Amino acid sequence: MPKGQHTVVAAAIRQAFTQPDQKAAIEIWRHVADQLRVRWPKLAALMDESEADVLAYMAFPAQHRTKLHSTNPLERLNKEVKRRADVVGIFPNEDSIIRLIGAVLFEHNDDWQGQHRYMMVEAFSQIDTAQTDPLLSITTQAA
Repeated sequence: MPKGQHTVVAAAIRQAFTQPDQKAAIEIWRHVADQLRVRWPKLAALMDESEADVLAYMAFPAQHRTKLHSTNPLERLNKEVKRRADVVGIFPNEDSIIRLIGAVLFEHNDDWQGQHRYMMVEAFSQIDTAQTDPLLSITTQAA
């Protein structure tokens, strides 16, 4: 698609992410894909293929959605691992870097278990429908 159309198309796609539930988001996603199909069939095909992956987070409670689609915690952890590895500089062997990174990850895990509650467990009780994972072909039933 032409660069000048990016803003308009992005705004249309973004409508799906503002929907209150997964059903409405899927409906809007498909409607936008159908509208784009005439002018940009490759984009519409990509939207059709990626629908399940892009909207999978909508099956979770609303309060968890922003945390699920954000990679900030992972990026922060990667920066910490890189910072610690840069201090050492050159590692004598592969085992030494595995020990250092393992220790950083273990420390980070302990901190999160003891201090942080990134997602409230109680909110998961709001998931009451069976969700099928198309990649693994399994069905999970929430409590």
